[in-house]
Amino acid sequence: MSKKNDYDPSAMKQHMGMSAKNRISNTVIYIVLVIMSIVWLAPFVFIVLQSFRCESTWMVGYVVPKQWGLDNYINLAKTDFWHWYTNTFIMALATAVLQTVIVLCMSYTLSRFRFKIRDGLMRFMLILGMFPGMLTMIILYRILKDLNMTQANAVPGLILVYIASSGMGYYVSKGFFDTVPKSLDEAARIDGATRAQVLWKIILPMAKPIVIYTILTAFMGPWGDFVFARYISMNTPAGMNVAVGLNSWLSQDMINSRYTMFCAGGVIVAIPVTILFMCLQRYYVEGVTGGAVKG
Repeated sequence: MSKKNDYDPSAMKQHMGMSAKNRISNTVIYIVLVIMSIVWLAPFVFIVLQSFRCESTWMVGYVVPKQWGLDNYINLAKTDFWHWYTNTFIMALATAVLQTVIVLCMSYTLSRFRFKIRDGLMRFMLILGMFPGMLTMIILYRILKDLNMTQANAVPGLILVYIASSGMGYYVSKGFFDTVPKSLDEAARIDGATRAQVLWKIILPMAKPIVIYTILTAFMGPWGDFVFARYISMNTPAGMNVAVGLNSWLSQDMINSRYTMFCAGGVIVAIPVTILFMCLQRYYVEGVTGGAVKG
């Protein structure tokens, strides 16, 4: 018996042609991604390098410092920077804790309970969330001013604003809770657990990704807020957050003496957020993808 020859020259050529096309397309994609990464990272690299420049404090036309040092970081202690940093950290931490509790409770309620106004409430919050927050800035300022929560006392006022509408951000968390079997709730209820015990002792330990996602998003809001924080603090140093404070150094009369310190402050502001995302990136991605399964 003669062996059947499985070699097909035309199929081999077609396979080689497809492989060459794949290599070319992959090369083009990698080149585009590298260019995009360089463009995206260039400003950050520039700020880091300028923060170590000691030969001058104003803007210059070159990137690499001629004289390196930590003078800009040391001189931050002579300004209000650390006060602004503390204000920002307090607001971000308080908002992360309170907003996470509110969002998770609201999400669990809408996921598990069925009541008459449930669908209408969800539609109402969805429609209300479509309006930009800027529309409420004037009335919010008047309310906070009447409560003495503006200017020097802007920190508690901003915390109140950040957590006031937290329940409207239930979408992703509710979608994640919808993927958790309700049989777990029913089994726990049969064993005598209350609704609160079911949430805190059974559901949340299984929902670590969405909890971390909620904490990160809640923390990032106050940490990077500028427009509303500036509006409420009214350029009062005692009530500024770090974004508003650093921006004040870019004014025409201060930029020549504070530019390199501005860069150093920007680096310090970016460090905690970068560390958080590097350590919790896996949970963040799992929370986003898990919450997008159902709505």
